[in-house]
Amino acid sequence: MSRASDTAYKKIRSFILDGGARPGMQLTEEQLAEISGVSRTPVRDAVRRLENEMLLVRSASKRLSVADWSDDEIDEMFTLRAMLEAHAAERAAQRMDDENLIQLRAINDALTEAVNQPEPDIATFLDANRQFHNLILHRAQSPRLSKLLPALVEQPVVRRTANQYSQDDLIQSGVDHDELIAAFAAKDPKWARAVMTSHIRRAFHSFSSISAQAAEN
Repeated sequence: MSRASDTAYKKIRSFILDGGARPGMQLTEEQLAEISGVSRTPVRDAVRRLENEMLLVRSASKRLSVADWSDDEIDEMFTLRAMLEAHAAERAAQRMDDENLIQLRAINDALTEAVNQPEPDIATFLDANRQFHNLILHRAQSPRLSKLLPALVEQPVVRRTANQYSQDDLIQSGVDHDELIAAFAAKDPKWARAVMTSHIRRAFHSFSSISAQAAEN
């Protein structure tokens, strides 16, 4: 993989994940070359990687667009994420040490402070939430999980709706994290698995509620 292809991949991926492109938006190689600042050849390599991650899709006529998931696809995405993250939490519970627990508490303290402000700091929430889940994945010590999970966790449906979550939803995320930390401190894999499953399913229902409200407006 050339440096130019890698640059194109990172810039186009950020463009999609950060909400620069709306779901279903059609894109051309020329547009993506302009966004990434490289020629069309490395853009094609980047596009293939993003199609594999299901962030970009092609129609029957070969037109390229940003993925726009159906309700069923979103349900499946959260279901798979819950299965994989629950397994990661279960493995991590057996491998957490005192230093890891200190790190998790510090990250969640930052998240909790961010969402308890009169105007929740969404950017800090997203960054802290990502750090928290990444540390759990790291402590799971599973190369397979490390390859499978990021494509689900970084789906734009999560980031694009964070600004629409209620403050109660954001605060609840920190509460769930506190219980995960307690499960890790107790080195209880089954507790950690149950809490993570509940945490992801709660996120799914919050997202579904937001989507339904948006469809009505």
